[in-house]
Amino acid sequence: MYFVDTFETEGLGNRSYLAGGPGGAVAVDPPRDIERVLAAAARRGVRVVFVAETHVHNDYVTGGLELARLTGARYLVPAGAHVSFARTPVADGDTVTVDEGLRLRALATPGHTPHHTSYVLEDEGRAVAAFTGGSLLIGSVGRPDLVEPRLTERLARAQHASAHRLAEALGDEVPVLPTHGFGSFCASAQSDGDATTIGEERAANEAFTLDVDTFVERMLAGLDDVPAYYAHMGPINAAGPAPVDLTPPAPADAERIAERLAAGEWVVDLRSRVAYAAGHVAGSVNFEGEGKLATYLAWLMPWGKPVTLLADTPEQLAEAQRELARVGIDRPAAAATGDPAGWVREGEALASFPRATFAELADARGRGEDVVVLDVRRDSERAGERVEGSVHIPVHELHARLGEVPAGTVWTHCASGMRAAIAASLLDAAGRRVVAVDDAFDAAARAGLTAASRP
Repeated sequence: MYFVDTFETEGLGNRSYLAGGPGGAVAVDPPRDIERVLAAAARRGVRVVFVAETHVHNDYVTGGLELARLTGARYLVPAGAHVSFARTPVADGDTVTVDEGLRLRALATPGHTPHHTSYVLEDEGRAVAAFTGGSLLIGSVGRPDLVEPRLTERLARAQHASAHRLAEALGDEVPVLPTHGFGSFCASAQSDGDATTIGEERAANEAFTLDVDTFVERMLAGLDDVPAYYAHMGPINAAGPAPVDLTPPAPADAERIAERLAAGEWVVDLRSRVAYAAGHVAGSVNFEGEGKLATYLAWLMPWGKPVTLLADTPEQLAEAQRELARVGIDRPAAAATGDPAGWVREGEALASFPRATFAELADARGRGEDVVVLDVRRDSERAGERVEGSVHIPVHELHARLGEVPAGTVWTHCASGMRAAIAASLLDAAGRRVVAVDDAFDAAARAGLTAASRP
């Protein structure tokens, strides 16, 4: 009897898997914090005999090399991947025995990367699961533009062919278990649903319902911006990531926090946007620990810049440290927890700024106030509807484009409030007067603020 355990990494929108039988198991695309995989194997009383990568990942640092080292498992990596460490190269059609009657078969599925490989789990010769990595996703496929711009169209066509190859090789009942597509920017479109099968994808996925030319044209037209830190993930994974160090950072008192800010380093407040707006260290920036911390902080912060973390509790700090390590931000320079009043020097006060709704924005405009509305959503979000008269700078571009924000009090908004809070904190740190619109974008229409975006 086989099992499949799933590990969600919600902040990055990815999944990893542990699959096997009573004695042995394979870990597929493991996260960098491998303790979850080791704990699951221990609970089941199985030995991890293989670790399998579907591709050299562009959106997170893998824990595969360290997991293989700790468990003694063979490390399966596609033969076409150029890596600098010892591994077992896997080619199309290769099979390994995971446990008695349970085999893993490699199926070449290029497209997300040239070397991408899916793995089919077979129980007594019958396919029971397909680990499709960044190939066939739920209602979508992995994006083909993360390797080399000159290869993008060729890889997009390969994605279409690979999806069809999976469907031809597997029965409609076989579950599809992708790594990407649950919020990851590695997906060409976001997934709608939590589980799927080959048959369900054959009926609804555009890789099957569109001819290759239409599929490629539509997919390439819909690709969104790529997080800047992706440029560093592939090289780290190809070189072989170092073991992760999650020991607590050095403590930071008020004097040290001030020194970090004076040195031009990033001081990141992990508290809720509500708490941050009410009182924070002037010059710090707000990336909620409960939001997409790793994605947005790694995207906006200059790569390699030291970062000091401020948190409500040691537990919040530890979780943030774990999430940042998943994208290669390994060691915070320092950290502080507890009462924000203790994060500023004696005689200094905490900074603050107001939060508001779209209805309050409409009222401010109606009173004739000097209002600058800054939309920090992505281009694809603004393409449908916008606040009339708003300025548009996506949040991931704002730090480099602060000088483009017009004079006046800046009301930042996004789709729900999280990115608006990030933007407000960046502007506040730069000395601007800000109001963070903490409201769902649907409320803008009800307040009479929106108009269709111009083509």
